[in-house]
Amino acid sequence: MPWLKTWAEDGWNTQAALGAFERLPLATLGDMIGRWRGAELPTGHPLDGLLALYGWRGKRFTDADAVDPLLFERDGQIMALDPGKLPLGLALSLPRIARTEAARGLFRAILPLLATRAPKARLRMVEQGGQTSAAMVYDELPIIDHFRRVDETRVLGLMDLRLTPAPFFFLLTREP
Repeated sequence: MPWLKTWAEDGWNTQAALGAFERLPLATLGDMIGRWRGAELPTGHPLDGLLALYGWRGKRFTDADAVDPLLFERDGQIMALDPGKLPLGLALSLPRIARTEAARGLFRAILPLLATRAPKARLRMVEQGGQTSAAMVYDELPIIDHFRRVDETRVLGLMDLRLTPAPFFFLLTREP
C-alpha cells in the first residue's frame, strides 16, 4: 500500500494517522495470534524512533490471555521484556537522554534483567473511535494497543498511552 510507504518514509501528523487507522477493517482476536515483527510509523510522538533504536523486534500473541507485548533482539536472540520494568516515564520526560549512546548501552547491558517468561498483556475486544476491534491490554501499565487489519499479513497498531496526549502508531507484520 503506497500510503504506508509514504507514512513510514515521510511521517504523518496524528490526524492523518487517525484517519487512516479508522478507515481500516477491524481486527479480531484470532487475527492477532502469532508472532509479529514491529515497525514504528512516525507522527511526531515522543516515542518515535525510540523502540527501533533500542532493538524492538515486535509482539507475540500466543492466545487471548498470553501476550508478550515487547519482544527485543540481542545478539540474534529474541527475548520478551517486562514492560513494567522499563522507565517509560523517564524516556518520555527526558527524550534526549533516552536517545544517547550511554542510555542505549545501559539498556543492552541490563536487557537480561528486564526479560520475562510470563505473559504481560491480554487480547480483548475494545472500543476505540466508535468501533470495537482487537486490542492488547497491558497488565501493569496504562496502555492499550488497538489493532486494525491492513491486509492478511499486516496490522496497524495505535498505542493509547495515558501519559501522552496523542497516540503512538506502529505496523506489525506477521512472521512465518
